[in-house]
Amino acid sequence: MQIQNILVVCIGNICRSPMAEYFFKQELPHLKIHSAGISGLVGHPADEKAQHCMAELGIQMQAHVARKLNAELIKQADLILVMSQNQQKHVEQTWPFAKGKTFRLGHWQGRNVADPYQKDQETFNEACALIQQCVTDWKNHI
Repeated sequence: MQIQNILVVCIGNICRSPMAEYFFKQELPHLKIHSAGISGLVGHPADEKAQHCMAELGIQMQAHVARKLNAELIKQADLILVMSQNQQKHVEQTWPFAKGKTFRLGHWQGRNVADPYQKDQETFNEACALIQQCVTDWKNHI
């Protein structure tokens, strides 16, 4: 199947999924890349610490606005990338038609991406580096 539309999912859509979304936009500019949160903090900007570690890499995320995951976003996506096995289970149970196109962002490394929310900048930097590696792994498989 041809991948045209990638949806990245985390809990609040202010830390991990926006970082992954913006890395994908940089790496695969010809694709449609979106992000959303299972419990999306609708209308919120990306977390300041997430913005900081991305800015260190020359990527601006000020334009990001969090939104909540819904059936329409899942239908549009060719590939859905979540941060953990629990999130994958949740998405596939809530929207059974997501099965077969939902994977962990860390799939190729067999890893979850831990939530840095309300942790220190160092934790965000580590999450950011892991997300960047995972995006590179996916880029090589898409």
